Amino acid sequence: MQHDNYVVDDMISAKAIAARVESMAVEIRETFSDTEKLIVIGLLRGSFMFIADLVRELDLPVEVDFLETSSYGDSTESSREVRILKDLRGEIEGKDILVVEDIVDTGHTLHHVLRLLESRKPARMLVCALLDKPSRREVDVKADLVGFEIEDKFVVGYGIDYAQRNRNLPYIGAVRFIGKHPANNGITASKIVS
Repeated sequence: MQHDNYVVDDMISAKAIAARVESMAVEIRETFSDTEKLIVIGLLRGSFMFIADLVRELDLPVEVDFLETSSYGDSTESSREVRILKDLRGEIEGKDILVVEDIVDTGHTLHHVLRLLESRKPARMLVCALLDKPSRREVDVKADLVGFEIEDKFVVGYGIDYAQRNRNLPYIGAVRFIGKHPANNGITASKIVS
């Protein structure tokens, strides 16, 4: 897919995503098999497709809530300043929670969110991320479950955006800028994972 100044190269197919979401759901069901209710917390906006597909695979009593954070704006680089734009509606003290993140990059957002949630004293907390870029980590944080570990590429699709575009792609693609772009950072095409 091509836009004015960039191309989105296929990286992880919709089929591969669906298969991995299904297998992650099995692990989550096993971990929380004894729960009275699992509160699934999606980090907006990038996780909305992932959380919808994941929740449909969970044969557990679930409640869904959302936190909205911002650290990117319209840039391809994290500002490292995490802002909470929308907080949870419900209480999580003494409850089992699953935090669903689209991508763990520098780790600043997830670290900030986990500190906030831990201060509210949940009974158990598990973090599930669709994508992980360990080579970019600046903060010591990790997800308990990871869908795909990826290279240092700026990605879009399956809910993840670049300047509010490309969220609707059913697959994950790598952004490759055409010509000079100040945020290019050596982003190149990648191979398809099926």
